[in-house]
Amino acid sequence: MHVIKKLTLLLAWGAALPALAGSDKLLLTGGVTQLEGAAGGGLTPWAVIAGYGTRDQIGANAFYTGVWSQDYGLATGGIAVGLWDRLELSYARQRFNTREVGGALGLGNGFAFNQDVFGVKLRVLGNAVLDQDSWLPQIAIGVQHKRNDQGAVLRAIGAKDDHGTDFYVSATKLFLAQSVLANATLRQTKANQLGILGFGGDKRDGYSTQFETSLAYLVRKDLAVGVEYRSKPDNLKIAREDDWYDFFVAYQPIKNVSVTLAYAHLGNIVIKDNQRAPYLSLQVGF
Repeated sequence: MHVIKKLTLLLAWGAALPALAGSDKLLLTGGVTQLEGAAGGGLTPWAVIAGYGTRDQIGANAFYTGVWSQDYGLATGGIAVGLWDRLELSYARQRFNTREVGGALGLGNGFAFNQDVFGVKLRVLGNAVLDQDSWLPQIAIGVQHKRNDQGAVLRAIGAKDDHGTDFYVSATKLFLAQSVLANATLRQTKANQLGILGFGGDKRDGYSTQFETSLAYLVRKDLAVGVEYRSKPDNLKIAREDDWYDFFVAYQPIKNVSVTLAYAHLGNIVIKDNQRAPYLSLQVGF
């Protein structure tokens, strides 16, 4: 409920933005919103900037995402503001519900980890839409600072910190003639399960480089299908961490609203193997 209340306020604030924002970008070329709040795919950020603002305009997205595996639940809500199609500022609040697993671990059924994610992304080169006569992708650099509210529990399972900062660079290329979008991201991170299980661990405490990618096909201007992959560090002795991948469909019935449905393979999470999860995300953008 805490996340939903916050999102309601964000959506109300976002509704006041149309006078500031532009509507010159093509449908779906701004991506959706990933789990940590940045514009991109569901699992990984892209080099695009949030919202529909162009270089003289301001845009914004508000979103809410739910992911439900056999044994866990993750709810994420937040907002991203795009300034002049150059700079993106984002905030996301994540709530990870352990359900009965929390009871099995002695934490209590329904024990939850909450995490705040503050993001900044800067487009440094290229334009994914306009540069159709060049092989140069749009390139952006980004930072995501994360703060978890369960420091004592995280230290007990071997994590070194309850806060950490990810650094990433993304390259996104849109091939309009082929209706294909490709993205690749390199991330420097210490995060365990996005930071939900803290940062660093008793197996490894340093930064590691992880690879993330998305490939999407635009079936028509308002509908895209695709796949994503995200490699993950493996820092904790108590919990093997697997890479993630998903298959998604993104639909934009009107310019300001998009819905993303995905099926994600999450592998091992703490004491539960083979976690698979439907993923549903609603985004309102201007």
